[in-house]
Amino acid sequence: METMNSTDKTINPTAGEATPDATTATDRQYNENDFKKGQPRWCPGCGDHSFLASLQKAMAELGIPPYKTAVISGIGCSSRLPYYVHAYAMQTIHGRAAAVATGVKVANPDLTVWQISGDGDGLAIGGNHFIHANRRNIDINMILLNNRIYGLTKGQYSPTSPRGFVSKSSPYGTVEDPFRPAELCFGARGHFFARAVANDTRHTVDVLKAACRHKGSSVVEILQNCMIFNNGAYGPVYTNEGRKRNAIYVEHGKPLVFGENNEYGLVQEGFGLKVVKIGENGITIDDILVHDAHCEDDTLQLKLAMMDNEHGFPVALGVIRDVEAPTYDDALHAQLKEVEQQKKYHNFMELLETNDIWEVK
Repeated sequence: METMNSTDKTINPTAGEATPDATTATDRQYNENDFKKGQPRWCPGCGDHSFLASLQKAMAELGIPPYKTAVISGIGCSSRLPYYVHAYAMQTIHGRAAAVATGVKVANPDLTVWQISGDGDGLAIGGNHFIHANRRNIDINMILLNNRIYGLTKGQYSPTSPRGFVSKSSPYGTVEDPFRPAELCFGARGHFFARAVANDTRHTVDVLKAACRHKGSSVVEILQNCMIFNNGAYGPVYTNEGRKRNAIYVEHGKPLVFGENNEYGLVQEGFGLKVVKIGENGITIDDILVHDAHCEDDTLQLKLAMMDNEHGFPVALGVIRDVEAPTYDDALHAQLKEVEQQKKYHNFMELLETNDIWEVK
């Protein structure tokens, strides 16, 4: 396990950083440079570079100081990210990022905790922790950098690789069906799910800010290519022009329209969704579904999250689900406070004195 205490308890005010006990610490303006550290070592063109820049920009715009921020990761290419963020940080062991992030948040509720995992680290060996962090609704931001491949170990198929995918560990094509992160999150009773494309910087920043502002577990799936072992994994949505044709940006309270001129929309057909063209067959904008990210019933949200180009639908980007619910960390600390008030003792010495005491001479 490697830890990186990349910010001191007293942060250098001359570098534009306030000390933790300064009354004006949260009033100052931050920029992305306040959260930068080190020289990123990823392959040229890797989506990790774009995502790191978006995360640092989101952190700056949120205005939460580095000394109130923690970045936790597991193992993998993406899990090197904590080395490049000026904040409290820890690279843990394979698949255990969610468990450690949970411990960090429970131990220090004042910290804003970002968990960074890849699809292998987060959904294979770390899959159990992923579902239980969602079920518990611990107040951490879980970022899943999904390139559908094991990159650090040189190109084996991952839990999100599609059936038939040819890789070093599946030379004749994998015979497994993949996890779909949205489906797994929703099935674990997750309350926040969003999706963005790694090189869609401004949109990624907005999604990350929404995830951070959500109180409870938030899952953000970042779609990115692995330039070496799985380039083109998200080709249809990896350019601005591609996203205009093949993606839909969902926004709470807004009609579900897409296309280069917003000429297409989504309507409900039976228990499913259907793509229609506005102006054809009597379809008007009033017929188009309006996105409700706050609806507790996740039926339509899940259908949005599961859309793909292969079945004639646009890929949904943005905040798909955002529902408030009690959080694990708040409930735990409230329970501890209640129990403490009921007990006759509040420290070890008081505990000893609650029973009979003999003095041996």
